[in-house]
Amino acid sequence: MNTRFITLAIIIFAVAVFRILPHPPNVSPIAAMALFGGAYFSDKRLAFLVPFLALLLSDLILGLHGTMLYVYGGFALTVVIGFWVRKQLNIGRIAVAAVGASILFFMLTNFGVWLTSGMYPMTADGLMQAYIAGIPFLQNSLLGNLIFTALLFGGFAALQRNVPALSENT
Repeated sequence: MNTRFITLAIIIFAVAVFRILPHPPNVSPIAAMALFGGAYFSDKRLAFLVPFLALLLSDLILGLHGTMLYVYGGFALTVVIGFWVRKQLNIGRIAVAAVGASILFFMLTNFGVWLTSGMYPMTADGLMQAYIAGIPFLQNSLLGNLIFTALLFGGFAALQRNVPALSENT
């Protein structure tokens, strides 16, 4: 294990703690953790494993729920978006990825709520009701994703400038 791997893992696990601290609904680091892992772990298995482990541990504290399949599916796809960010790491690409991940997560998880909760009729209108009801959560999710993504990517970029051992080439 090298300094870079340990630092990336510590950052992801540390930010996962924010999920269990009091916060506004959906203002959490979920997408940021997945994007960051996908963008910075050179080993794709670790890009999935480390963020997923942090997510799972925080979920074990928060409690498991019926839409976890959709949450974890959105999380996995967000790691893949992180692979795209890695190809050309810049502010514009990171911002597009954070917004795209928010929309993707919203679409998947609200579809899961519609499909499994029994709260909405199993019709196109029911699906639209689920999406409309989720709009306030999308706004909060987008806010959280942008804040945590900026903190993770910006913070690690600053660390890399000051700690040469964090370079991928060491």
